[in-house]
Amino acid sequence: MENISRWYLILIGGGVLVAIVAWEIVRGPVSISTTNPAALEKGRAVYATYCASCHGVNLEGQDDWQRPLADGSYPAPPQDASGHTWHHSDTELFVMVRDGSDVGTANLVSTMPGFGKTLSESDIIAVLGFIKSQWPPDVRAAQERMNHGGHDD
Repeated sequence: MENISRWYLILIGGGVLVAIVAWEIVRGPVSISTTNPAALEKGRAVYATYCASCHGVNLEGQDDWQRPLADGSYPAPPQDASGHTWHHSDTELFVMVRDGSDVGTANLVSTMPGFGKTLSESDIIAVLGFIKSQWPPDVRAAQERMNHGGHDD
């Protein structure tokens, strides 16, 4: 049973990669700005309405977010610099919010739903801009390298 679950997760993870590549081919990579005050305020409101109940009012995430629950899923991670959100490109983050991150990596199961039918593209970009705007400059710079194929840990 464990091997079946592992293969299932690998297939799902591969599906996300295909979706991200297809998204970039059709639409091009997503670029999320942290400099537009109106968009950041919109993002703050979207975050408060749709994200804060799981990821925390102050982007702090849920307790023990790195430890799996009994069902194998993980609690909501922080969206501040202490979490791993900044380890993903803007396009990857956009796709995760739009489609849900339950289709993450082969060794991670999340219960985050997709918001693509609830939020517009501009809402998703605004909320991600707000989240990124809360990171310190060195973390934003490291995440920006993700957008250009760089890697940071």
